[in-house]
Amino acid sequence: MTEKDITGILADVSQGDTLASEKLLPLVYGELRRLAAAYFARERPDHTLQPTALVHEAYLRLVSQSNSEWQNRAHFFGMAANMMRRILVDHARKRAALKHGGQKTRIALEDVVSFPQPEPLDLVAVDDALDELAGLDSVQGRIVELRFFGGLTIDETADVLGISPSTVKREWAMARAWLFDKLSAQ
Repeated sequence: MTEKDITGILADVSQGDTLASEKLLPLVYGELRRLAAAYFARERPDHTLQPTALVHEAYLRLVSQSNSEWQNRAHFFGMAANMMRRILVDHARKRAALKHGGQKTRIALEDVVSFPQPEPLDLVAVDDALDELAGLDSVQGRIVELRFFGGLTIDETADVLGISPSTVKREWAMARAWLFDKLSAQ
């Protein structure tokens, strides 16, 4: 199917057509799995949430939203990336909650007898930093969501935001530098 066909199905989903959401899933499932795999590549190896569960949860939340008007395929995947990020952050916060023993350090036997692995990405810290960046500059915050979490190209990001690719490049570079400084300080 062409991008125009997918955009048409997305418009039908926006209107509440349940048959359209059933048609949409096979068309976007592979790309959603790729997004989930990209997220899990940065996660700890013993993560309790699985990529398939993340894809299904994000898809169900997206198609069940009322008043969602999908502009195009890139807009849908940008929102899907944002939804996946939110699900993972919520999961990380629950895991870290004191009543769940999230403050206790768990050490696996492999960590004691093998070479140390790179530290996994702290999603809560990234989310907090991204929220702070969005408060300072909403365009930069949105660009980071679409580029880093959504996997969109410069041109796709520019299309979704309605700005020029050169503006996206400039704002992306500034946002990355700001986030690097913010996360390095922690």
